[in-house]
Amino acid sequence: MLLSKAGIGETFNIKQVEGKEKIQKFLFTLGCFQGEEITLISKLAGNYIVNIKDSRYALDENMAKAIVLEA
Repeated sequence: MLLSKAGIGETFNIKQVEGKEKIQKFLFTLGCFQGEEITLISKLAGNYIVNIKDSRYALDENMAKAIVLEA
């Protein structure tokens, strides 16, 4: 399942990060990598607010579609 399909308030483990190398590198700098826990806090104006390692980030829809979650 992709992060863009997750429900608000749900916590998942990241299965993998797909997409272009530039997106993958950026997400990795946020701590978004395989096995890490991620929580979808809210969706605002096409942005996905997520919690990774006790920090909140806003991701656009392309980045949310690059994050594959364990079901």
